[in-house]
Amino acid sequence: MSETQQTIVEQPLDGRPPSVAHLFLERVAATPDREAFRYPVPSPGGGPDDWASYSWGEVARRVFAIAAGLMDLGVLPEERVAIASTTRVDWILCDLGTMCAGAAVTTVYPTTNADETAYILDDSDSKVLVAENAAQLAKVREQRDRLPGLRHVVVIEAADAVPAEGDPEGWVLSLAELAERGTAYLEKNPQCVEETVAGLRREQLATLIYTSGTTGRPKGVRLRQDTWSYMGYAIEETRLVTSEDVQYLWLPLAHVFGKVLLTSHVKLGHVMAVDGRIDRIIENLPVVRPTRMCGVPRIFEKVYNGVAMKAKAGGALKYRIFTWAARVAKEYARVSQESHRRTGTASVPFGLRLQHTLADRLVYSKLRAAFGGRIEGCVSGSVALSPEIGYFFCGAGIPILEGYGLTESAAASFANRLDSFRTGTVGKAFPSLEVRIAEDGEILLRGPGIMDGYHNLPEQTAEVLDPDGWFHTGDIGELSDDGYLRITDRKKDLFKTSGGKYVAPSEIEGRFKALCPYASTMAVIGANRNYCTALVALDEPAIMGWAKENGLEGRDYAQVVADERTRALVEGYVAELNAGLQRWQTIKKFRLLPRDLDVEHGELTPSLKLKRPVVEAEYRELIDGMYEGA
Repeated sequence: MSETQQTIVEQPLDGRPPSVAHLFLERVAATPDREAFRYPVPSPGGGPDDWASYSWGEVARRVFAIAAGLMDLGVLPEERVAIASTTRVDWILCDLGTMCAGAAVTTVYPTTNADETAYILDDSDSKVLVAENAAQLAKVREQRDRLPGLRHVVVIEAADAVPAEGDPEGWVLSLAELAERGTAYLEKNPQCVEETVAGLRREQLATLIYTSGTTGRPKGVRLRQDTWSYMGYAIEETRLVTSEDVQYLWLPLAHVFGKVLLTSHVKLGHVMAVDGRIDRIIENLPVVRPTRMCGVPRIFEKVYNGVAMKAKAGGALKYRIFTWAARVAKEYARVSQESHRRTGTASVPFGLRLQHTLADRLVYSKLRAAFGGRIEGCVSGSVALSPEIGYFFCGAGIPILEGYGLTESAAASFANRLDSFRTGTVGKAFPSLEVRIAEDGEILLRGPGIMDGYHNLPEQTAEVLDPDGWFHTGDIGELSDDGYLRITDRKKDLFKTSGGKYVAPSEIEGRFKALCPYASTMAVIGANRNYCTALVALDEPAIMGWAKENGLEGRDYAQVVADERTRALVEGYVAELNAGLQRWQTIKKFRLLPRDLDVEHGELTPSLKLKRPVVEAEYRELIDGMYEGA
């Protein structure tokens, strides 16, 4: 391995305890009466939700009961407890309870289908599943023959914890019943939680987070106890969140981005408002009035587009005012950031300041009010945020601080700081993290946030973790002289949607060609987009044969491809393809190409591999058309 750059950023974070469970006990002891969580309580009359809260002391009582309940079920240290639920405060209580029982959490997206849910539970050897409701319970009932090691299913929604014929005795119980068992266990063993936490070691497994792989099955990323303890301290050091903040959490907790926010919450002790219903974000913001919020680019894109469309609907004058204000915001942000970079002080010319002041009264102040009126900054991660969107929000008084990390690095490796951020970069490295830029531009990382490896996959682990402990990210980047990282490319074709989901296009393309006898080539598109689309080229002899039999005789290839009957034919195969994919992998739109792809036009290599950049550049208009209005 050859490197062109290396940097060790800041001093190591020493003196931290070995686990988040330790941090949790310290937090409860320090601030038992302080508010920890806010969560929505549906109104009986169907009106706006009420919001309730837990103090840290109340959280501890619930967490201890869950932890002791798991011990009573026979769960041992490092054994896995899986959670399949939307983001809600109960998810967090079960996560903390599992860690205080010394066990490890396996995360499962609630949208994961039954087959893949069973794969994750089996591969992780999870002993207990915490299922949100009857729908999640049904998935494992359907696949129970594949899960001989799954001893219990704990259902959060008590009304859904109904045993069925054929269930082993005691296999299904409600979360309330688990807590009751735990309370009884604590009466007999009052120190069981404290003693278990005291025995936790830094190197013990804390979490298995499954991330999509190119083989068609997700890979379990092994993150140890010390990793999360480190993250809590590192986020405190960077001041991305402070102890005085109110943070709004809606991100999926099965994703590492959501999970890492729980760690910093325990370390810092701020207020966390929790509601994973994405359709309630706009409604919740003025109620929660957060000072911090984390999200993926798609959320900020939707806000921006929503504001623009609202202005356009208000008439020509309002739309002109908005477009002018957006232009001013972007210019103001660019100038002030460049000034800060050069001189250490953010300053802008007098004329631009005057325009910005007027635009603030007309536009920006209303946008900040929609965020609750107290927002000091947002953190964006998972995939790249468009700099134009970043500059707009910065200029409007809502700085979006981009960060960078992967599941394999516990979500957070780099982040912009509020007092020195640069739009278009992912900021500086976290404390104790070593960074190298390899000769081919790949970003390499080493430090306490890096995974131990992929669960049960030693060969794939060796592909990304070298013997010296360097993690090969697969991303290409550049480091500035003062340590700011800019991500420039992805080393492999694997991409993320703007919602933060990994997609392996070649796997989807291969499935489609196996399903559709008329397909020649498919190119799946979706990097940094909010859904996947595809360009489809048809095999000329095959489709022309079909055309002859279906009333299209005498037409040439381009005319056949353009016919609605041909589109309907392919649409049926796309629907069949989608039925076997995860929701975020599905092809929402497609376009048929007017000719097949070939070597002569430079779209295929001599070995007939797809040259994605060439194809995407050549058919840019078709691709952009599939995202108009999205």
